[in-house]
Amino acid sequence: MILTLYEPFRHWSETGSVYLLSDPHFGDTDCKLMDPGWIEPEEQVNRINALAMRNDAFVCLGDVGDAAYVEQIKAGKKVLLLGNHDKKKAYKGLFDEIYDGPLFIAEKLLLSHEPVYGLSWCLNIHGHDHSNREAYKEGCKHLNLAANVCDYTPVSLGRLIKDGILSDIRSIHRMTIDRAIIK
Repeated sequence: MILTLYEPFRHWSETGSVYLLSDPHFGDTDCKLMDPGWIEPEEQVNRINALAMRNDAFVCLGDVGDAAYVEQIKAGKKVLLLGNHDKKKAYKGLFDEIYDGPLFIAEKLLLSHEPVYGLSWCLNIHGHDHSNREAYKEGCKHLNLAANVCDYTPVSLGRLIKDGILSDIRSIHRMTIDRAIIK
């Protein structure tokens, strides 16, 4: 279990790992225009299923594409943060949880579809930017998990945390306390 997650999200990790990926755009033929190396939806599902098993949670950070491919994902829990191409009703019943906007899941951890700027006290894990040009703007730490940016492979949230991705981010609470002491 990932104990650093806020209580409402701990159940994602209570039986296994939490895997994150954004922008699979399953079956969207326009993706080949954007990136000629875009892989087929069946291959994307295979890459997800190679990691996210029955006991795991799969969190899609938006722009799902053809809903039929979601049914093929083996993860026991499926979570969606709606992207700019998603319609909530198209995925109802396919995802266990659907969120309309950015989501703080831990003290230093923000999930979103599009990058969020101006928050130096958290890591923003997102997608949307298929070119990965906007990774470090305005002092924010970002991790772009748009499918074509991360080789169409979901990333383990627990592994990111264990590897220390949050270690160089000062807590907003620490920043507030330090400012109060200085005055």
